Amino acid sequence: MDYRSLLCVLTDSDFAKAPLAQGVALAETQDAHLDVLALGVDRSQTGYFYAGADAMLMQEMLRRARDEAEAIQQTATEALSVTNIRWGCDTGVAQIADLGRHVAARARFADLVILPKPYGKTQGTELEPTLEAALFEGQAPVLMVPEAAAPITTPKTISIGWNESAEALVATRAALPFLKAADVVHVVVIDPPTHGPNRSDPGGLLSQFLSRHGVRVEVDVLSKTQPRISDVLLRHATDTKTDMIVMGAYGHSRFREAILGGATRNMLEQANIPVFLAH
Repeated sequence: MDYRSLLCVLTDSDFAKAPLAQGVALAETQDAHLDVLALGVDRSQTGYFYAGADAMLMQEMLRRARDEAEAIQQTATEALSVTNIRWGCDTGVAQIADLGRHVAARARFADLVILPKPYGKTQGTELEPTLEAALFEGQAPVLMVPEAAAPITTPKTISIGWNESAEALVATRAALPFLKAADVVHVVVIDPPTHGPNRSDPGGLLSQFLSRHGVRVEVDVLSKTQPRISDVLLRHATDTKTDMIVMGAYGHSRFREAILGGATRNMLEQANIPVFLAH
């Protein structure tokens, strides 16, 4: 499967450059269509308005969100109009509490959703629920692109965070177009279980599956020598000069339909290379 339909969801002009550049690079390589959703977000919480101010403030916040959407659209149009790819750009406005519905409706029909890094000192609060909506509600794979990362098309070295979970397998299957084009794919197993059917050959069945697709695989079994799994994966990525990390996205049902689990969140907070996620 190739990535024929790409989607960028942009909610802030300041974080549009990296996802757009990545989208253009993949659209050129994959002969794909790139759709951009320029989404203005009303971040107000109407329940906290003082009495009698609801209608007035709501109108003002929606106006600001529309202006924001138009500014994002202009940024995207300027960047895409000088390319030779097939692209489209739509605008919309959503309240932050209803953001997931709008993102998921578009993500469901995309082969790959390209999003900016959701965590950082200057990132808006809407970036995390945007990523969650694409993954959990839209059921689409997501490529998270840090601001400083160069666009990738055919990454030479890829690491897969493998723990035999359904999420990790879904992510691996979704990333096959990248994996088949790579020079080497590291299946990284951290502290494999000492009991179980695969204890004598951790990662063996996955490497067999991938090799039948023509993927060049190496299995790396590591000890958890650092406090977090993400720390071990990122150190391994640095040591092997990895261009992209593939991992399953884990969520916990609490206050929202899905809240990113600790391992996923830690990786997205720290990674300075693209991370491919699926659930």
